[in-house]
Amino acid sequence: MEFFILSLLNGVSYGLLLFMLSAGLTLIFSMMGVLNFAHAAFYMLGAYLGYTVSTKLGFWVALVLAPVLVGLLGAGFERWALRRVHAYGHVPELLITFGLSYILTELVQLIWGRTALEFQPPEVLRGPAFTLVHHSAEGFQWFWGAAPEAACRATDAAVRVICSPFPATRAFMMLVALAMLLSLWLLLTRTRIGLVIQAALTHPEMVEALGHNVPRVFMGVFGAGAALAGLAGVIGGSTFVTEPAMAATVGSIIFVVVVVGGLGSLAGAFLASLIIGVIQTFAVAIDYSLGQLLVSLVGPRLGAWQESSLLRLTLSQVAPILPYLFLVLILIFRPKGLLGTREG
Repeated sequence: MEFFILSLLNGVSYGLLLFMLSAGLTLIFSMMGVLNFAHAAFYMLGAYLGYTVSTKLGFWVALVLAPVLVGLLGAGFERWALRRVHAYGHVPELLITFGLSYILTELVQLIWGRTALEFQPPEVLRGPAFTLVHHSAEGFQWFWGAAPEAACRATDAAVRVICSPFPATRAFMMLVALAMLLSLWLLLTRTRIGLVIQAALTHPEMVEALGHNVPRVFMGVFGAGAALAGLAGVIGGSTFVTEPAMAATVGSIIFVVVVVGGLGSLAGAFLASLIIGVIQTFAVAIDYSLGQLLVSLVGPRLGAWQESSLLRLTLSQVAPILPYLFLVLILIFRPKGLLGTREG
């Protein structure tokens, strides 16, 4: 039972990190119609800037300042580069963001080097958020923070005790992602700024006639999307690892999330992030071969097929391709995505 609970929480926390990343990309696409290939590079840059700021001013200052810096960079890129090619269609937009991603990756390696950095979270986040104790005789117990040493020690040789801590960094990541979802929803649906942003996409002439600067609105939207990626980078970099390859690790996955959830749908991105995060986490955690899984489902009728090299692959080995398989199935059977309203 503790395996299921912790695997589910790990899957949800990973899924919420994917949502933090895909939220900014979804915001940019839904408001501007631009698929930003440099989004994962903004995520990486947020982690590196967060590391540098945290070494000088502390983690909590870095959590605020690094996303602001990344957001300003994104806004500047939209103002002086992306806006100039916007009139030529989607292909130049894709190519210029694709080029920016490589420029940022090379700059990061030139400034910070190619090796991983030790980006430590603050002291308050270094321990467990809670500990789940499974006592074979007394059942489950729940402790906030670290469990007492006596609770994790068996008093009898016949008693089995398993203590499973859940990291505070992952719990903090989950809280920030949920706060981000609520904030974006309130901003876009309950404020005047949100109404202006949405109207600027569908009726830009009318919005300009009402006295609003539409190019400045789009610049702010792109900067906000980049800032959200930078925020995810600070949290993801301190929770996992800060290295140049971190952009490539999540870069393709966030596009899978956006397409599966539905292009431009924030709620769809949230749902797809959770589904993909949970599926991948359980696939990695369950050490079953495909042959064993099929035997448990259809019985021993597989015969010699069970010993084939394909069916000897474990679920953890095929876990990296599961999101892309999910993407293919979604595009075949529901091209608009789970909650999307347009196909492309």
